[in-house]
Formats: sequence, structure tokens, C-alpha cells
Amino acid sequence: MSTLDPVAVFRMEAAECLEAIEAGLLDLTHQLDNKDLVDAVFRGLHTLKGSGAMFGFEALAAFTHHCETAFDRVRKGEVAATSELVAAVLAARDHMRALVDQPDANHGDTGSKLLAQLQAAVGGKAASAAAPAAVVAPAIVREVSAKKKNSWRIRFGLPANSMANGTNPLGLLDELRDLGECTVRANTSAIPPLNELTPTELHISWEVMLTSEQDRSAIDDVFIFVLDDMELSVEEIDGAATAAPTVEKVAAAPAVAVSVAVPPAAVPEFRPVEAVPVRREAPAAASQAKSAENVRVPAERLDELMDRVGELVIAQSRLSQLASASADIALRSVSEEIERLSGELRDTMMVLRMVPVATLFSRFRRLVHDLARETGKVIELVMEGETTEVDKTVIERLADPLVHLVRNSIDHGLEMPADRLAAGKTEAGTVILSARQAGGEVIISIKDDGRGINRERVRAKAESSGLIHPGQPLSDSELLQLIFAPGFSTAAAITNLSGRGVGMDVVKKTVEALRGAIDVVSVPGQGSEVSLRIPLTLAIIDGLLVRVGSGRYVIPLSAVEECLELSLEEDLRSRGRSFISLRDSLVPFLRLRDLFRTGTKPDVHQKVVVISTGTERVGLVVDQIIGDHQTVIKSMSKLHNNVATFSGATILGDGSVALILDVGHLVAAGQHQEAQLRVAG
Repeated sequence: MSTLDPVAVFRMEAAECLEAIEAGLLDLTHQLDNKDLVDAVFRGLHTLKGSGAMFGFEALAAFTHHCETAFDRVRKGEVAATSELVAAVLAARDHMRALVDQPDANHGDTGSKLLAQLQAAVGGKAASAAAPAAVVAPAIVREVSAKKKNSWRIRFGLPANSMANGTNPLGLLDELRDLGECTVRANTSAIPPLNELTPTELHISWEVMLTSEQDRSAIDDVFIFVLDDMELSVEEIDGAATAAPTVEKVAAAPAVAVSVAVPPAAVPEFRPVEAVPVRREAPAAASQAKSAENVRVPAERLDELMDRVGELVIAQSRLSQLASASADIALRSVSEEIERLSGELRDTMMVLRMVPVATLFSRFRRLVHDLARETGKVIELVMEGETTEVDKTVIERLADPLVHLVRNSIDHGLEMPADRLAAGKTEAGTVILSARQAGGEVIISIKDDGRGINRERVRAKAESSGLIHPGQPLSDSELLQLIFAPGFSTAAAITNLSGRGVGMDVVKKTVEALRGAIDVVSVPGQGSEVSLRIPLTLAIIDGLLVRVGSGRYVIPLSAVEECLELSLEEDLRSRGRSFISLRDSLVPFLRLRDLFRTGTKPDVHQKVVVISTGTERVGLVVDQIIGDHQTVIKSMSKLHNNVATFSGATILGDGSVALILDVGHLVAAGQHQEAQLRVAG
């Protein structure tokens, strides 16, 4: 059984922690006086620093300590939270990510520059990023005041398995030393005999005498992330206003004294104020149960499991075909049971692969924040339908296209604040990211309320680039689709955001590789909307198996609306028009036999399968509808990648291959045929 590398586990947890820090900072941008957000960011930085030091990421811990100290000052009301501070810590967050991913790399003076920005944001002299004591020393020197010092006696013990789980008690002791002068005594009485000792278990507890200007909450913050499983008691000691506790030698043999230099003074009287036993059996059990509900599994294992399920579905299809040709009732019964179980396993596997688009949308909050600062525009980002779930592979591959679309919307679409006010709009431009499910597709839209697409400039640029002939008639949809041509850009100059004509081309290629389609709608002066229609999954789908001539093909069942019979007489009567009347509306249809050039005669009783994508419909004339089929999608070979009619292939129960029809392409072909007939008529 393989175990995960602890450093790899730390990197995964650090990535989640950094995402939470970024989300908190972006929320704080709009609510600078929100104390809960300040506390949340502080806790995230505190966790990252402690975990980094525990796993040997000393540079990360040292750098993060400065940001943590800055937010500690905000939390205590010493400085105010400002947009400059948020921007500085956001930039520092990117450097923290680099320190996590490449701890041994040479990052130059990036850390020093970022710390200088941080110090400028909170006020004070910049700290050195390379200071060796930065992990445990304050980054910002506090003014000496006449504040009363408090003395505390702290006793704590950790679970036996705490070190195996990644908790380092020395880190906790270091944080207590940061609070003030202290004496640490280790209680070793619980250590078992050598022959019973397990090296990975912890059997030492500690007693700490602390003198500090900090209050009780600062001590609680040290243990905030290990409270659920530990034993902790904190007692305040009288007589500490002017003196600190002395170091005593411990006479008891099992205890080991750790000396810390402190000013000599009389030992004060102890006055128990509040003993806080944190160990609570019921909550601890609940915490363990909660953690057991979620299991971290590497994505490649899910992909491997998906491949196995796909092979199982193909084998089950083979078994069903053999059972249908057999008179053995027992074999048919077993085949039906396995078909049911494999279907349930497939559905469960598909749910495991589904990820809410919120994981994708959340990345754009930072992008919009940075672009607003860079361009000087006031931008409001609205996200809708974040709970819509999509296959994780689709999420991963859509990240870059959406970045290009959002950047394009902000750069080309939204106007400067003065221009918006002059046009009678609000100063803040709005970008709406939305997702919704429609049948077997998910539709992700990027909409803005900017100036819209200038069609004259698009046509002029297309003609000058040779994409179209001068004066060539184009529909509005065809004209807008030109913006996705390679090298196409209407920007007057190349900037950091746009102008090179590569972004939208990347969007189109990626969406087409996902068997999706792009729709563009734009109203001059009101804004534009780009919609990506993407299949929910790229692994296994329910399909409708049909026959055209001697070949068999699969139509995605989610796109099928209904099936009709087309008699030979109706077929002959519709020659030259290719329309059927469906509930008082004309629907164009394509004869797949002619499209695929089968060279066979049509069956007497042909069928029309009506498919749709979005609001458009088209009928496909086939010779026979065989039935539903669990379709394991296999990618096409490089030789067939450019065949637009098919989106993939699958293996049938008898071992033969059936091609999967590209619904979007066929619907577009049908609508194009309809437009041509109407022009001719």
C-alpha cells in the first residue's frame, strides 16, 4: 500500500490555505471594516506559517510571518485595513505560492520588495526578508509602553499520535516565547519503559510560566488549530505587574528543566482564575467523524477508476448481446443484473468526477481585482449558477479560455468611468459570469454591459486580413464569429491585456476540442455576451444507437427530442425541400445516408431523429433505431481529428466501432441548409 509524501500533502493543504487567504482578502476589499474577515485572513496566514516551519519550508515561514504580523496589528486595532494593505498581501500571497512550489529556487529580491510594499502599507521601516530569526521574531517593532505585564501558568499535552499527524510541539513553544519571557518545563513522567516505547508516539507534556503584555486571547491563538484533541489549562498568576517569575530547578526526577534567561524576582503567589479543560469527548468524536466524511484522493486515481468503469461497460454490453442471442433464462437474468449494477456504478463514478463551477469562477475574482487596478476601470464581478456541476476534466480545460474571455471583456468591452458616465451608464462596469445546465450541456456565459462589438471594425479588419472578400455577404452571427479567427484583433495597439490576436483563437480551439460550441450576441452601446456550450462529461454518456446503411452510429441521448417515422412517400414528396412539419413548425432535416454517401437504398420505414442544441432543432434521417446504448467515449485518431461530423467513437458489444455524431455540427449544417433554401425560394 502506497503512502502519500508528507511534503506533497503539505503542498496540497497549502494551496487550499492560499486560496482561502486570497478569497478573504478579496472579500475584505469591499468590507475593510469587517473584523471577521480580518480574523479569517490572520488565521490563514498563521496556519501557513506554522505548517511551513513544521515541514521545513523555512523561507515560507519567515516571509509569511511578516504578513501575519501586519494583520495581527490590524486585528488589534493598531493600524487600519486599507486597500493598499490588501493589495500588498495579495502580491505577497503570490510569492508565498512560489515559495511553496519551488522552495529551493532563487527568487531574487522579490521578497524584499514585497515586504517594503507591506511596510509602506502599514507604516514603518521595511523588514529584511532574509533575517534568520524572522520565524520567531516580530517583523514590526512595537513601541515600549507602560502596559501591565501578566503572568500565566500554561499546562498542555498533545495526543500520542500528534507528531505522526504533523503537529510539532516545538512550534507551539516557539510561539509562546514570542509572546514574552517564559520558563518551559517538560513533564516526562508518562514516558513508558524502553521496551514498550513507540518512537512515533508523544508522551511528554509541558508547563510554561509566561510573562507577557499580551492578554488571554493571544495564548488561545497559539493553540487555535489543535484545541479539539489536546489537553490545555491556563491560569493567571497574581503579583506579576512589576515582576516576572524566576527560573527554578525542578527537583522531581522525571521532569526536565529548560532554562530561559529572565530577570530575577520573587516567585509570586498563584491565583487560579480560569482552568480551561479543552478535551471534550463528544466534540472530539464528532470532529473525527466529520474528518472521516471527506477523503483526499489524487485526480489520477479517479481517472484510472473511470477507465476501468469504461472497460466494464463495454464488457457488459458484450454480455448483453450474447444473452439476447441465447435462450438461457439464467444467463439473461444475470446479464440484466450486471447491466443494472454497471449502470449504477457508472452513475456513481460520474458524480465523483463532477465539480461545481464555483471552483473555476472563484479564480476570476483575483483577475478582475488586478485588472481593475491596472486599467483604472471600476469593475463589478457577478457570479451566477456557481453550484452547477461539470466534469472535472472540462473544468480544467476551460480555465484558460475563460481567462481570455474575461480579459477581452474588460479590455475591449467595458469603458472608462468617465466614458460610462457620459453615456448615461453607472461608473462601475459589470461583468457577469454565469453557468446553467441545459440537457446534456452546460452553458457558461460571460456578459458585460460595455460598448458592444463594433461590427464595422470587425468587417474592416477581416477584409484587410484576407479572411473575407470585400463586400462579401455575411449574417450577423457569421460576422461575430470572425473574432475567433487566428491572429484577429481590433485593438489599435498591443498592450499587456490584448492586441496580439491569439486569445480568442485559443478559446475556439479549446471549446471545439471539448465538442462544444460558441455563441456570440452583441448590442452596440449595451454590451456583449459570449456563451460556451460544453458537454457535461467527456467520459461516458447515454446514447441512441442508430443504423445508416450498413454502418452504426451513436447520437447523444441528451440531445434527442423525439423520433418520428418517415414513410417512403413522404420522403419522395420532400425531395428538394428537406423539411418536416412538426406541430405547426418547419424543422429542416438531413439525410445521413446522403451525407455519409453510403451508396445504399433507403429502408421502407425510415426514421427521423429530432435533435436540438440551444433553441435550434434539426432532424436526422436514419434507416433504423436500434436502441439506447451506454457509450464509452474514445477520442478520434489524429488522422480523423479534422472530421467535424463526428466527435468521437465507441466500442460496441460485438467489438465493432461506432462513431459518435457531433450534434452541434449537424444542427449548424441543418440550419445552414435551411437558410440557403429560404434564400433560393
